[in-house]
Amino acid sequence: MPDFYRYFKENMDGLGLPAPETLFGSLQATVANATVILSQVDKFGKAVTISELISAGKKIEQLATIGACSAAFYVGAVIGSIAVATGRSLSGGTSIADVIFTACRHNLDRPWLVTTLQRYPDLYEKRTVARDMYRYQAAVA
Repeated sequence: MPDFYRYFKENMDGLGLPAPETLFGSLQATVANATVILSQVDKFGKAVTISELISAGKKIEQLATIGACSAAFYVGAVIGSIAVATGRSLSGGTSIADVIFTACRHNLDRPWLVTTLQRYPDLYEKRTVARDMYRYQAAVA
């Protein structure tokens, strides 16, 4: 999938979230890094933030600009963007079913993922003009 990163970054940029190529440059790297973040959400709960993961020694320093962002929200955006990039690379579109299928296929599914995707459908759909405002909603209260 030669255009994977371009589509992935385009979707993350549309959400106003960083997507460093060093972490997400290929489908394999993206799935691996999403798995790392998910394992920490599994360990510490959905309220863990990106800055807490960085403090715990996870090699995601490139995400420091969104330190207050919920790791669960961010990884939801990553999983949605994996589906968008894969869908656009292969067929030109994506749906919640595509996102869930992609998450299951790469062992990135979690019980809370469907709820997050339902609550924030623009993580994988481009309908909303102000998609970049989502990062402000992602901060843990």
